[in-house]
Amino acid sequence: MIESKYLKDNVQNIQRLMAIPGLKDFETRNLAKLLRLSKIRQYEDGELIIREGDNDPWLYFLLSGTLKIEKQGVEIGHIREVGEIFGEMRIVDSLVRSASVYAVGDTLCLCVDTSAKGRLSDSDDHDERIDFLLLLYRIFAEYMSIRLRATNDELFRAKKELADQIK
Repeated sequence: MIESKYLKDNVQNIQRLMAIPGLKDFETRNLAKLLRLSKIRQYEDGELIIREGDNDPWLYFLLSGTLKIEKQGVEIGHIREVGEIFGEMRIVDSLVRSASVYAVGDTLCLCVDTSAKGRLSDSDDHDERIDFLLLLYRIFAEYMSIRLRATNDELFRAKKELADQIK
């Protein structure tokens, strides 16, 4: 893995973040806050990004490449969409990582250190910090809802197929 330093909240970096679909609802000031908590990481093919059972504070946005998700060594899915969030469940529920994530080919991620809240500016007032965190959680909820709907559809198809085989 190659990792940048924490990013600077300059205009060029903010414009790059605005191109990420999951961040389109952020205001410029909130993108600046996100940048101060973020690093860019580049992974090679097969490299482990998240280990099932770990307890790290990182949240990820896929910038390029593909991800393979495994649970107990069984492949359960892929992430291919630029801007898609992963690693958010750990941030929401504070439990250990529920699955492992691997890079498929060269992969680039924006990684947000959710434990580095102290890197937010002291000049940010309390309400602005709360607005920022609420926006992050709204984005989490949207992605988790999309994934839950896809899982429900997959479960329905599997149960229907099993019922058809029994008949």
